[in-house]
Amino acid sequence: MDELRAQFDNDVERFSDEKGGQATSVDAPLVLDMVERTIFRMQPNAQSLCDIGCGAGNFSLRIARKLPKLNITLVDLSRPMLDRAVQRLQAEKFNVAKTIQGDINEIRFDPSAFDVVVASASLHHLRTRDDWKKVFRNIFESLRPGGAFWICDLVKHENGAVETVQKERYADYLTSLQDKAFQERVFDFIDRSDSPETVKFLMQTLHGTGFVNVDIVHKNTVFVAMVARRPG
Repeated sequence: MDELRAQFDNDVERFSDEKGGQATSVDAPLVLDMVERTIFRMQPNAQSLCDIGCGAGNFSLRIARKLPKLNITLVDLSRPMLDRAVQRLQAEKFNVAKTIQGDINEIRFDPSAFDVVVASASLHHLRTRDDWKKVFRNIFESLRPGGAFWICDLVKHENGAVETVQKERYADYLTSLQDKAFQERVFDFIDRSDSPETVKFLMQTLHGTGFVNVDIVHKNTVFVAMVARRPG
């Protein structure tokens, strides 16, 4: 966690770029657009948003532009990221109700506090399947009936051949962004700090937690965007 915190503390400027800041996540601008538009269609009367792993606030900004009356809770391991997210949201007159600095594995939310929870490129840092289950339960209980949970994250594959091909495609993508050395640095960081899970595990765990209407909204190489709803 200390290494991750230091990494993100020093990366605020990159994550403040809505279009290119999350370039290492394949199709990040497309996913942002799909999440923003679908939340507006699903929950036009949403009043509260929790952004887990908010970074510099890109997801919150995009969602709040569609739903400007939202009360927004920001969660991140990095205080400089939280500070920049608050600055950017308040610059556009959006309401930041609360900021929480810490590890999502150790945070407990109030019951039925949110209409929407978004976790973008953050939960893959969870280390065990029990951690995933605990965090999903915490998020489920934090949602109001009918609330929605969005996951946009790194994943792995059960089939070895599929995993190999998808990682090769991701390596080619990263190399195209800069060069081979950049691709190797990203892969080294993933190997040291990330524990992605399979889409099958995520879907089974969401259903097992009590979520319904679980959908894959987008999938490309080793990244997926999913949505699930708390019944009600």
